[in-house]
Amino acid sequence: MASPSEIPDALASISTATLSTVLLKKGLRNVTMRGPRPLKAQQGRRWGRAFTLRFVPAREDLATLESLASAASSRAAIEAMPAQAMAVVDAMGITDAGIFGDILCARMHARGVAGLVTDGVVRDLAGVLATGLAVWCQGTAAPPSLARLFFVAWQQPIACGGVAVFPDDVVVADSDGAVVIPAALLAEVVATASEQERLEAWILREVEQGAALPGLYPPNAASMARYAASTGRAAAGEARPPAAGPGGKAKP
Repeated sequence: MASPSEIPDALASISTATLSTVLLKKGLRNVTMRGPRPLKAQQGRRWGRAFTLRFVPAREDLATLESLASAASSRAAIEAMPAQAMAVVDAMGITDAGIFGDILCARMHARGVAGLVTDGVVRDLAGVLATGLAVWCQGTAAPPSLARLFFVAWQQPIACGGVAVFPDDVVVADSDGAVVIPAALLAEVVATASEQERLEAWILREVEQGAALPGLYPPNAASMARYAASTGRAAAGEARPPAAGPGGKAKP
C-alpha cells in the first residue's frame, strides 16, 4: 500500500480513468459522478478530502434572502471548509438555478479549497472563472439558488451525480470527470493505480513502436515478463497482470 507521504504526489498524476478501473476491479462500480464536468478547459486535475454540502428543493417559507445570513447557510459552510478540501455539493441535478456565484467561489479560493464538484450549476460564469477556483459542474444558469434550492447541511453523507459521498472520502477530478475513493481504501487504491499507470505507460510505448494488441492489452504472461524485465520490478513482485476489462488511459 502507498504510504501517507506518497499519496499526494501519486494522486496528482493518476487519472480518474485509471482510478475508476482500479475501483471497478475491487467491486465498486458506482464511483464516477454523472454530470459534473470541467467548467474551464485545461483546468487540470484536483483532489482532496470531500467536504460535503446538501441542498433540497426550495420551499418558499424557508428559501428567503434572510436565510442566506443564517448560521446554517452555505456562507457559514464555506467558512468551515479546510484548505485543500474538495467541496462536493448535492444539488439534486437541478440545472436552472446556480448554487454558487463568483463571490462564494472567490471566498473558497481564498480559503485554499482545492476545487468544487457539483451535479448542479454555477452562476456569474465570467466571475467564477476569474476567481481561479477549479469547478466541475453541469454548466451555468442565471437564477440564484433560492429560485429552486434551499441549503440544509454540510459534512453529512450526500448523493452527488448518483454517487454516495461521505465526508473525508477522497475526490479526484480531471478532464474526464470526478471519482470518489472511499477513505478506507485510499492507500490500497493509490498503490494499485500507480502501478497500473506505470504498466499502461509501458504498453502505450509498445503500441507506439508497432506492437499488436492481442496479448499486450491486457497483457499475458509473456508481456508481463517483458514489462518486468524493462522496469526491474519482477524481483520485488510488484508487477501483476490486470484483469481483463476496461483500462484507464495512461500518459506516455
